[in-house]
Amino acid sequence: MTETVDYLIVGAGSSGCVLASRLSENSDASVKVLEAGPVDRSLYLLKMPASAWQIINGRKFNWYYHSEPEPHMNGRRIFYPRGKVLGGSSSINGMVYLRGNPLDYDGWATNQLNNWSFAHCLPYFKKMEKTDLGDDDFRGRDGPMEISIATGSSPLYAAYIEAAQQAGYPRTEDVNGFQQEGVFFMERTVLGGVRNSTARAYLHPALSRPNLTVETDCTTNRVLFEGTRAVGVELIQNGQTRTIYADREVILSCGVFNSPQVLLRSGIGNAEHLREMGIPVVQDLPGVGENLQDHLDWPIQYECTQPVSLYSATTPLGQLKVGMEWFTSKTGIAASNLFEAGGYFRSRPGIEFPNIQHHFVAVAMNYDGTMPKKAHGFQAHISQMRPTSRGFVKLRSTDPFDPPRIQFNHL
Repeated sequence: MTETVDYLIVGAGSSGCVLASRLSENSDASVKVLEAGPVDRSLYLLKMPASAWQIINGRKFNWYYHSEPEPHMNGRRIFYPRGKVLGGSSSINGMVYLRGNPLDYDGWATNQLNNWSFAHCLPYFKKMEKTDLGDDDFRGRDGPMEISIATGSSPLYAAYIEAAQQAGYPRTEDVNGFQQEGVFFMERTVLGGVRNSTARAYLHPALSRPNLTVETDCTTNRVLFEGTRAVGVELIQNGQTRTIYADREVILSCGVFNSPQVLLRSGIGNAEHLREMGIPVVQDLPGVGENLQDHLDWPIQYECTQPVSLYSATTPLGQLKVGMEWFTSKTGIAASNLFEAGGYFRSRPGIEFPNIQHHFVAVAMNYDGTMPKKAHGFQAHISQMRPTSRGFVKLRSTDPFDPPRIQFNHL
């Protein structure tokens, strides 16, 4: 029996969940979503904000990707966690809620993407969010994604803000409003002490619609074509291969690594690479998987001279205390994503807009949960916003369960 729907969405991540909700608002259109990972259900991992470091270091909800040895970083393989669960990376990330700089979007518009200027994007930013922060001209009040501001779980966050101002950097009261540049208390996708993913905000409220179905734990192998028109997908679920067809559209929303991987296995991409892998060429598109960009993040860690960090919460007894508070009231340190303050700065005079970003954390802890020293400390994460390095995503094999080859060429 042939299964056919109107819209077939591959990937229930940050964009796939939104698409599923919006497209299924039309009751005459049937929508199916395919997700390689499981349902976003857990006792606390996908809910407790402070548990984010545990999720990204596990494989249950995470693709757990690593880059190829980076030639300009002494052969280091960079760890890239990506969500493999309903909600995608919005279900495992740090929950920081920040828009791009307005001049970024305006730069796209000057490069022929006329409908991607900040003025064109702003109504959609406002439409998605629900917050009482900021000014009505810039902020949304009735959207599905509720946004809250950091709660100040340590005095170090206020000290960071004060120190930056003493150093001459401005303070911005609404980083997603009129002025982005400066230091600020972080906004985050946390609602009532619980992570607010796109699955929670968009997908779950729509699941009662009879025209929307979601299948999890199914890996899409390739897109099916009639000529050059996408008509369906081939997927693997519980060891069985099956096909699903779409009358209107097949939508790939598998993320920066998996979308090009699916396209390449489908015969869409650089013809030379496809022939190397033994894949019939449907369309020679050399740009598929190319121009890969990301900004490096590195933390600078310091030891505190006073016991005012969140270190006490990382001890076995401390974890028990903050965990019990969160389980009983959804409050306390465990209700924080820990990235409670940050800043946007210009590295030197003459730059048109900020090119450096800070995330400040009131504990000295590595991404894998280890600590450089069992003592009170803090760290400032530093990222460059406009990297010039360019990399690629290529196939390692034609096996859909093999990770792709990822190379960033970070300088």
